[in-house]
Amino acid sequence: MKPTGTQINYYHLCHRKLWLFSNGLNMEDQSDLVAEGKLIHEQSYPQRAERFRELAIENIKIDHYDPQAKIVREVKKSSKMEAAHLAQVKYYIYVLERNGIDGVHGLLEYPKLRKTEEVWLSEEDRQQIPEWERGVEEIIDTSDCPSRIDKPVCKKCAYYDFCYIDE
Repeated sequence: MKPTGTQINYYHLCHRKLWLFSNGLNMEDQSDLVAEGKLIHEQSYPQRAERFRELAIENIKIDHYDPQAKIVREVKKSSKMEAAHLAQVKYYIYVLERNGIDGVHGLLEYPKLRKTEEVWLSEEDRQQIPEWERGVEEIIDTSDCPSRIDKPVCKKCAYYDFCYIDE
């Protein structure tokens, strides 16, 4: 099975989070920070529901897709994990291309920061993404949970209590 956009994001962020999420331990429903991010996503661009479509293809779900302009829009709360966000949008573009929709690009939007970044898929990305898919699959299929990464970003993670329960 092909990964979801969230799994690609977590693959670039934390293999432990990817493994926990993919193996049924979803702690994000109880996170105030995740709830804040969802609120920002829903309230920042209320007119989008009229103009853009939700698109489900393969195992991904794109919340805002403009079929005329061929733009994938992804809204995030903070740019602290920008590399993972970029990978997620690039993966969406890749999946669309794989399904015959060419000429797509993305916009990564950070409304709180009033920042928007254009996202394009390069030839290097097209070569690396199958490796990301294999990497996600390998992590999910292993019986052992990966080690925690002990980085500053961990303190605001929905899985923080799980990872640091023994301290």
